[in-house]
Amino acid sequence: MNTLLYILQMTLSVLLGALELLMLGRAILSWLPLEEDNALVRFLHVMTEPVIAPVRLLLERMNLFQGLPIDMSFFVTFILISILSMMV
Repeated sequence: MNTLLYILQMTLSVLLGALELLMLGRAILSWLPLEEDNALVRFLHVMTEPVIAPVRLLLERMNLFQGLPIDMSFFVTFILISILSMMV
């Protein structure tokens, strides 16, 4: 039982770490003048948007961070993932 729990914990830790790296890559590439049809930009968007979209919807429903020039749902999601990875 301990072995299975350890494997699950390590798998979750690796997945959360990979998601953090993907999100960092998305943030860095958003500052560069790349087209949205760039393969790397599309890949990062496809991998991270399913995690960011629910947070974005929640923040919109709560009318939080409206009118800001940056997407705060990205930062909130990144912070939540960072907290989760510290707890694992």
